[in-house]
Amino acid sequence: MDFVWRDEAITGGVAVSREAAGTGRAGAEHVQARPGAYADSVTLMQVSAQAQAVDGVRAALVAMATDLNLRLLDGLGLAAPPGVGEHDLLVAIKADDGMSLAAALAVVEAGLENRSAQPGAEDTGREFPPRTTSSAIARSGPGIVLVSVPGQYACTEAMDALARGCDVMIFSDNVSVAEEIALKDHAAERGLLVMGPDCGTAIVGGVGLGFANSVRRGPIGLVAASGTGAQQLSCLLDAAGSGCSAVLGLGGRDLSAAVGGRSARAALAALDADPDTELIVLLSKPPDARVAHDLRSYADTLSTKVQFALVGRGQPDLTRAAETALAAIGCPAPDWPRWTPVDGSGPSAGAPRGGGALRGLFAGGTLCDEAMIIAAGALGPVYSNVPLEPGTEVDPRLPASERPPEATHVMIDFGADELTTGRPHPMIDQRLRLDQLALEAADPATAVIMLDVVLGFGAHADPAADLAPAIAAARSRHGGQVVVSLVGTPADPQGLDGQAAAFVQAGAHVFASNAQAARFACELIAGQAGGVR
Repeated sequence: MDFVWRDEAITGGVAVSREAAGTGRAGAEHVQARPGAYADSVTLMQVSAQAQAVDGVRAALVAMATDLNLRLLDGLGLAAPPGVGEHDLLVAIKADDGMSLAAALAVVEAGLENRSAQPGAEDTGREFPPRTTSSAIARSGPGIVLVSVPGQYACTEAMDALARGCDVMIFSDNVSVAEEIALKDHAAERGLLVMGPDCGTAIVGGVGLGFANSVRRGPIGLVAASGTGAQQLSCLLDAAGSGCSAVLGLGGRDLSAAVGGRSARAALAALDADPDTELIVLLSKPPDARVAHDLRSYADTLSTKVQFALVGRGQPDLTRAAETALAAIGCPAPDWPRWTPVDGSGPSAGAPRGGGALRGLFAGGTLCDEAMIIAAGALGPVYSNVPLEPGTEVDPRLPASERPPEATHVMIDFGADELTTGRPHPMIDQRLRLDQLALEAADPATAVIMLDVVLGFGAHADPAADLAPAIAAARSRHGGQVVVSLVGTPADPQGLDGQAAAFVQAGAHVFASNAQAARFACELIAGQAGGVR
């Protein structure tokens, strides 16, 4: 099936650049508004992160000029050019000097030029790609429309696509529940599917949309109200030599009481009608109980078997769910990949026996939830910015010394809204986690640090390049252990084995299974690390 990506050419605009003498040190600033220019949010997050990584760059913001982003610009101490509008693209850089500024701007131009050179102009013989959803569909024909615009405009674009007979994946967030329900009801009337809003992962016709991994084609279809959960499960299936017929994302609210599983039903029906799908796995964080009951009843009416994989207390973890799915299609589960540090480091090489704190620094919300559930069962309460239960909430921005004294074991979801507002997702930009890694390693109470690293399309091009040196530094300066949950496949752009080797060289224990990584981390705390299953 084809898919349509709304995009527009990057044009010139108003720019203000200056050498600025601050109160403490000189610097260089650049603010530009490009009227009518557009790039999707994944591209803008990637370009911002790339510019921020340039030596000498203090801050970089490449984003549409929405009210939120204008406030972020103001927070950087930069003023927007006169007359800037919400349909303009902002390029704002603060650097130590003119050379750093010029290097960052070159990175921005290269990143935006690469995006604007995507299939469109060359393939159609036209100078510019289409500028509206309707014109894009008219050119390509019905398919899947991926909507990645500011949330206040996403409903309009999605409605336009549905009216043209297209299924829709809404990557955008900040879409109201009322709009979500209206979109999904509109789709149901036309026999179409709405994935999202806030749907980060899908694979359709072998094409990954949003954050997705390069996985084998196979007989198992995933219906997922969890992006990183779908990535973990699909990568485990790939490691077993099986694969996915499709991964259909739902958005995180679809199984809530308000939305009522509207897209889940449509996705289940679509995979039930797919001759290449032998088994369907419905994956979600804990859903509304009534919605789950109704979906189980609906699944019983389908000709294709449906397995439920609901992350939560008392439920099988995602690795067990993968093993159950493999057994259902007659495929044996392997020993899941695991990479051990070259020095064979274990409890005797730094982790105290029977004590110390576990600190988790996660990019994936579902992976964080799964690790917290496992750790809470083994070690007791786990405090978090996305707590499992009341009374265990902690502000992730507070240093360890200011946390509640009872907050021994702490896990932070760096993909949570309060930590991603105005900045790229941690799967793209690792700065916050790098800073927190150094802080947690410096805390004498910390015995084990656990991190997830999610590979695939849209993610950081080489996460180990930043994280592995930070892990090595943390271990050499402060001791303790680091456990990495590495979600990916050998065919991913980053290369699974190369990433694993870099982390192992830095002294980390690396697991393809997030659940096994969490159990091993708990066993290190208890001084009982050995075989993990």
